[in-house]
Amino acid sequence: MRAIESEKAPKAIGPYSQAAEAGGWIFVSGQIGMDPSGAMADGVAGQTERCLANLAAILESAGGLSRVVKTTVYMTDLSQFAAMNEAYARHFAPPFPARATLQVAALPKGALVEIEAVAAKGWRRARTLAFQSIQMYNK
Repeated sequence: MRAIESEKAPKAIGPYSQAAEAGGWIFVSGQIGMDPSGAMADGVAGQTERCLANLAAILESAGGLSRVVKTTVYMTDLSQFAAMNEAYARHFAPPFPARATLQVAALPKGALVEIEAVAAKGWRRARTLAFQSIQMYNK
């Protein structure tokens, strides 16, 4: 396993890495809507934009958000889903990554949104793993 860190995203606020690379995959820790200086963006849309900017910064060396295959979005108020979804849609193109969205009681630093991601390090490796998975399933 290799840790991945970026100065363009907030430092981890606990004993974890911004991201970890293992087996051709990059697992990005949840990012809240805070910039590297510690300022929190306003509102659900603003925080979603900042979460995704942080994810993009961390994934920059691996090809950016285009490598994301799965995200998990945590929100403190699902009634704000449309605002999050609209901001989120501006950062991804088809084929869109898989996604789960959950409401939680609270997030670190009073954030309204947190997004974590799984990204493929290299498309050849991701395709090979997917093909192997399909072959195993079809047996």
